[in-house]
Amino acid sequence: MRNSLFILFFLGFLSCNSNLVFSEYLSMKDGKWGMDRPADFKISGLDTTQTYNLYINIRNDDAYQFSNLFLIAELEDPNGKTWKDTLEYRMAEPTGKWLGKGLGSIKENKLWFKEKTVFPDSGVYTLSIAHAMRKNGNVEGIQVLHGITDVGLEIEKSNQ
Repeated sequence: MRNSLFILFFLGFLSCNSNLVFSEYLSMKDGKWGMDRPADFKISGLDTTQTYNLYINIRNDDAYQFSNLFLIAELEDPNGKTWKDTLEYRMAEPTGKWLGKGLGSIKENKLWFKEKTVFPDSGVYTLSIAHAMRKNGNVEGIQVLHGITDVGLEIEKSNQ
């Protein structure tokens, strides 16, 4: 009986977000994200008349040394046109307490990327996400960012 309740709860939990149309995570080997190794996502099969909300998901552990995260996101449409954004997200409170959800040392942050976005052309879109972290006062970026375990992308239908 107890196992049946758990299975029903788990299945109900999985079906909570019926608006989700794309979800993918890329694991960063040993929690190390190289500046020259962007997370690339191929997106296809989206309804050209629908609006979507896009989220970047970041999983970090205690090896992450910063309270924020700078990203460069580059979205290329099927025709080769590219949009590039530089993004900054808070990862911790001023007290040092991690933001995000999760038990133990891994925290997951679901970060707004684009709201009510239309993908007007059929075909494959490519989203490339690279970190753009550097230490204060340094011109050169951090080549290998420690503590980022996974980078993900979620796309949900917006409720317009």
